[in-house]
Amino acid sequence: MSNVYKKIELVGSSRDGVDDAIRRAIRKAGESVRNLDWFEVTEIRGWIQDGEPQHTQVTVQVGFRLEDEPVD
Repeated sequence: MSNVYKKIELVGSSRDGVDDAIRRAIRKAGESVRNLDWFEVTEIRGWIQDGEPQHTQVTVQVGFRLEDEPVD
């Protein structure tokens, strides 16, 4: 059996870096989307204050498996 996926784009943010920003975005999506299967980081950016990185934002594409409709 083959699967069909849908992608959504999320932006996670964190003061603790890229990994935490990714985890925050995926956890939040998991609260309302089922069957999350994969992610792809498409963009990383950050905010600088007084010459030091302060905040990281990560844009991720997240794929989730569409469920088959029951056949009558």
